[in-house]
Amino acid sequence: MLKATQLQLSFAELKVLDDVSLAIPEGRFTALIGANGCGKTTLLNVLARMLTPMSGEVLLDGKPHAQFSRRELAKRVALLPQRTSSPAGMSVRELVMQGRYPWQSWWQQWTEKDQQAVDQALVLADVVALQDRALSTLSGGQLQRCWIAMTLAQDTPVILLDEPTTFLDIAHQIALLELLVELRDQGRTIIAVLHDLNQAARYADHLVMLRQGKVHAQGAPAQVFTSANLKAVFDLNAHIITDPHSGDLLCVPISPGRAGAAVGQAGL
Repeated sequence: MLKATQLQLSFAELKVLDDVSLAIPEGRFTALIGANGCGKTTLLNVLARMLTPMSGEVLLDGKPHAQFSRRELAKRVALLPQRTSSPAGMSVRELVMQGRYPWQSWWQQWTEKDQQAVDQALVLADVVALQDRALSTLSGGQLQRCWIAMTLAQDTPVILLDEPTTFLDIAHQIALLELLVELRDQGRTIIAVLHDLNQAARYADHLVMLRQGKVHAQGAPAQVFTSANLKAVFDLNAHIITDPHSGDLLCVPISPGRAGAAVGQAGL
């Protein structure tokens, strides 16, 4: 459904994307992972057509991005950016209603389907109780969930999220990731930038690991989530173990100091 070929993008003299090619599996959950500054957010914005690459192209359903109008693309692809700006004086429900903008036109105003999409998004993001409050009165975590609700209200087959768990406590992080899995099971294509490596390996079906603007590895977690790749991309020494309860892969960093202490204690 969504494919990128030979993407090149630079900011001034800094090359951010360097010959990036990838095919996003349709109806699956893809996580973009990599060290800070490796190009994850830039790649996500190119996939959403918020940025235009210097060369290469993105195809949606086999059709170049440029051939879609902004409104038509917004009916197919929703983006939750990393940084959001809350409009002054707007309530939570009014914000979520903005997600229905692509479906509005001068001949088709607000419909029952729009109402249902907003109501469902409020429930899914667990912000029904907040819907009448002003955005300015919310905590960072509450506000993030409201933006997630707006993204869900757009009701697109492809959903892009840039660090969606930012500001969320651990319970809401897990709830959101479980929701994304549920949406995937309904046939949506999910692409998310995630910083928590264990969450990426647990919830995603497909990992794209970036290093210095290039795709270092991509594929199923069992193929990509390896000690060698973590060392190459994050300069992280870690064991990869299997959770005995869930069967999920887990990254356990190796601390040289603690390892040395353990060896010393074993010799006593």
